[in-house]
Amino acid sequence: MVQIGNFNQLKVLKHVDFGIFLDGGEDGEILLPLRDLPENCDIGEILEVFICYDSDDRLIATTQTPLAQVGDFACLEVVSLESIGAFLDWGLPKDLFLPFRERTRPLKVGQTVVVYIYLDNTDRICASMRLDKYVETEPGTYQEGQAVDLFIAARTDLGFKAIINGAHWGMIYNNEIFQPLEHGQKISGFIKKLREDGKIDLSLQNLNEKEPQDLANKIMTMLKSENGFLAVNDKTPAEKIYQLFGVSKKKYKIALGGLYKKRLITVDDDGIRLAPGTQK
Repeated sequence: MVQIGNFNQLKVLKHVDFGIFLDGGEDGEILLPLRDLPENCDIGEILEVFICYDSDDRLIATTQTPLAQVGDFACLEVVSLESIGAFLDWGLPKDLFLPFRERTRPLKVGQTVVVYIYLDNTDRICASMRLDKYVETEPGTYQEGQAVDLFIAARTDLGFKAIINGAHWGMIYNNEIFQPLEHGQKISGFIKKLREDGKIDLSLQNLNEKEPQDLANKIMTMLKSENGFLAVNDKTPAEKIYQLFGVSKKKYKIALGGLYKKRLITVDDDGIRLAPGTQK
């Protein structure tokens, strides 16, 4: 049985004028249309294809890559609205159906929505805005400081909610954000804290114990490459510090303080300088 809404590896059975038929096992022969046919495709060859439905609701194969698959969270554009629901552009000729009951708010054509892609009880590929139904509630096996993949799913007064490794909710608080974030963005992050209430705090910055020394080395390297002066000090806006060093202002100030105590730099109103006698 093929996995509908996902990529499958299927064997070529025969050629026809309008494409080839692939072995779908219990689902029978599945057409790969001529428009998607790879060159020099032989009978018996194994092809990796995405299985979905055509406009007549028949199973069909394609070598095109959709923006997301069944089991994925994705941010997709609304292309049409009907009484039964909305239709989303997911990169394939037939748009993805978002049933009316799976909406959480009114929609407009052209806006983007964060959804989960699933199969309904008739194996129809659908989208849902009700993300909580598909995020795991059982605790994960994460460790503080662990690197994880994040999907930015929602904005709140506290910050951004993100889905961790496609499975659990986590929160990136406003005071931990020093770069632009957008709905649907995929980004690397770190487990900052596993709370007693089961919630997970996230950070976009490496929590490795070596980081302060690594940051200090980076500051010194940049100073030396800029003739011993940088127009940035402990009063510089956090956004500029993040652009330069990729860390929060708090971590930058800690590294700066360490260099100052070692008398490697001087801190002035217009920026920081290599201390006299420090090799450039």
